Amino acid sequence: MYLRKDLIKPRIYQEVIFARCKEINSLVVLPTGLGKTLIAQMIADYRLSKYGGKILMLAPTKPLALQHRESFVRLFDVPVEKVNILTGEISPNKRSEIWRKSIIITATPQTIENDLVVGRISMEDVSLLILDEAHRAVGNYAYVYIAREYMRQAEHPLILGLTASPGSSEEKIKEIVKNLHIKHIEVRNENSPDVKPYIQGIKLNWVEVELPELYKEVRKLLREMLRGALKPLKEAGLVSSYSADLPKKEVLEAGRKINAEVARGNYGIGRLMLYQAMAMKLHHAIELLETQGLSTLAAYLRKLHHEAKGGKTKSANILMEDARMKKAIYLLNQARELGLDHPKMDRLFELIENQMNQKPNSKIIVFTNYRDTSKKIAAEINKRGFKAVRFVGQANRVKDKGMNQKKQKEVLDLFSRGTFNILVATSVGEEGLDVPEVDLVIFYEPVPSAIRSIQRRGRTGRHMPGKVIILMAKGTRDEAYYWSARRKEKVMFATLRKVEDMVKREKQSSLLGFVRRKEEV
Repeated sequence: MYLRKDLIKPRIYQEVIFARCKEINSLVVLPTGLGKTLIAQMIADYRLSKYGGKILMLAPTKPLALQHRESFVRLFDVPVEKVNILTGEISPNKRSEIWRKSIIITATPQTIENDLVVGRISMEDVSLLILDEAHRAVGNYAYVYIAREYMRQAEHPLILGLTASPGSSEEKIKEIVKNLHIKHIEVRNENSPDVKPYIQGIKLNWVEVELPELYKEVRKLLREMLRGALKPLKEAGLVSSYSADLPKKEVLEAGRKINAEVARGNYGIGRLMLYQAMAMKLHHAIELLETQGLSTLAAYLRKLHHEAKGGKTKSANILMEDARMKKAIYLLNQARELGLDHPKMDRLFELIENQMNQKPNSKIIVFTNYRDTSKKIAAEINKRGFKAVRFVGQANRVKDKGMNQKKQKEVLDLFSRGTFNILVATSVGEEGLDVPEVDLVIFYEPVPSAIRSIQRRGRTGRHMPGKVIILMAKGTRDEAYYWSARRKEKVMFATLRKVEDMVKREKQSSLLGFVRRKEEV
């Protein structure tokens, strides 16, 4: 036995999932914060005890891989020098040496894929492959190649995929199941009978705000411009309508169709790419106006202005020269002079103040899709006498430096210790990283994705009652995104049950075939 039983206390559902998944390739779908990693470690302990060899756990980012290594070091009775992390920052020769001497390895998938491609490592003695954030196992993502090679090379293979949400599309879930050679699926949500006793109630509220008249006037101008850009695309049969409510997905698809036609030699249709580019830019501007506010929209319009001035894109030049855009910018400048920001801002600060008055040592996470918005929110919270820190990705933007992985970890440690109370996070705070439990989660805007919505909510209500508040501007994309995420989540669980039944039928059919072949012999 390698797992230190004195340090863990598995819950009933973890014991059940462990028992069902320890000998068969499995996908475990379990909400954020309910101990997927412990289940993986229980199976790792069983596999090492039975087969020996190595355990390989993959995670999409270095901080997450590092976090998993620390967890194995803490809970496993294995010499610390035999529990290692492999990332691209380590030289290839050094990686080979670490691989040979290790019993437990956590790694980023790209690193393992590269080492497998050149034959630097062999997976023959890996008795368990754990894939965290398994919903990524689609297309050309490294998990797909690694799983295939593992099943080909390993003497005693077992794959365990872990995710809070594999997505709502049946095709995607089936692709994950196929790519990871899954033969069994374990699904739990907050309402599962064996999970419910361990989850404190999460109180979900949405708070609606009304856009100011001046915002509505700007929106009217931008929507009129969008209809104009969409009309030639509709006339060419590339989109279903030139309504300003046409989903962005259709506009993106129109771009793919145009590129495909041009690649076939139909160069005449290429002129429509200008209208598609204009439509995409206007779509984005309207979304920022409706869901974010002045500072984020102003930053985007400045970017378009620079593109137009520098002659970079014809679409930006046409948009910025349009009289309606000039009027929109004039109205936005008026709004700034009047101190008229998005009404969600004031409501957000009100919610934070109420929470901090009720419980001064509260921990709060504010999620927002945009870095410009996160900068504005953090600055305004700090002006009000509270302590807020941004948590963003690694990429550097104009006048906005990204956070490297070391800095991300440092920020989370400070938040855990209560050095500051409020974390303002972009999507980097949603997936994988061990964000501490909090009293309140606020979505500055809803997200139209089942995966992201589940991951955001999972930051509260693990050990104590938590609150989730979603801010929405009435009659805008906010409402559409909220209902889209809810619908996709319901579809996801229904689809998972359907795929689960399919996998069971295939397993039974395979077993019957085996029995028949034996009888014939």
